[in-house]
Amino acid sequence: MSNGNLGILERKASIFNIQKYNMYDGDGIRTIVFFQGCPLRCKWCANPEGMIKKPRVMVKTNMCVNCGACVSVCPVSKHIISNETLKHEVNHDIDCIGCGKCKEACLQSAISIVGEVKTISELLEIVEEDRTFYEMSGGGVTLGGGEVLMQPEAACSLLMACKQEGINTAIETCGYAKLESVLKVAEFTDLFLFDIKHIDSERHFELTGVRNERILENLEELLRRKYNVKIRMPLLKGVNDRQEDIEKVMELLTPYKEYKNFKGIDLLPYHKMGVNKYNQLGIEYPIKDDPSLKSEDLDAIEGWIKRYDLPVKVIRH
Repeated sequence: MSNGNLGILERKASIFNIQKYNMYDGDGIRTIVFFQGCPLRCKWCANPEGMIKKPRVMVKTNMCVNCGACVSVCPVSKHIISNETLKHEVNHDIDCIGCGKCKEACLQSAISIVGEVKTISELLEIVEEDRTFYEMSGGGVTLGGGEVLMQPEAACSLLMACKQEGINTAIETCGYAKLESVLKVAEFTDLFLFDIKHIDSERHFELTGVRNERILENLEELLRRKYNVKIRMPLLKGVNDRQEDIEKVMELLTPYKEYKNFKGIDLLPYHKMGVNKYNQLGIEYPIKDDPSLKSEDLDAIEGWIKRYDLPVKVIRH
């Protein structure tokens, strides 16, 4: 590891997960660093624990035996035994301080704490552990979230450090950030995995809590400035799978299809991998029905896009 920029390396980031051996978020085998905090509230979010930039308590209620061990050690009284039900509950109105004492006290391993602060040098050390896999596969590091652009200084520092070590870099982003922040990280980013969740701004607001004008402006700026961009489209049946809406996205992208830095489109079908996290966080899952798309639905959407002569791939987990 280079020590030439020690001051930069010691900047800190709030993260909630590090996932190794990922094959979906960029080329080759990758390490994903999940940054905490997000300006969107997507109804289908698979990482609700990453929405806010604070430690979060998650409880697997099916494993909890209501012994109260966590109650006696929590310094902020976040854990309680209900006088009415005699069962363990978490007071989500009280902020967790991330001390981890409740997790250590739980003999059933029912409690986990997500969200911690790490220095850039600590993160770089973890990323570098799998350098051999990156070199063999053409992989590298991807910064995701939450939303990485909510911590642009820390993200920029980690990306810079990785580039100095010869590690390929990517970020997965919703694109909702100041252009200044986007361009700051762009200098050290080999690939943007850029979400388009809905083309209609009003509908985008209903689904995510923000409008999409800033997102689309940032996307076009990146493409015009020749930064590598791959579009990612999360797809939910009855939510954003209408042919009219898909075709409007293609009309937006068509002027850039001959650009070498436009790397195509990934379709991301809805999945349920994050559903259990909501129960562990004590919050209600916003989606009531099952908006999963069938194979024939995905084939149809893929066909609509191919009519525009745009490269497209369905990512199936």
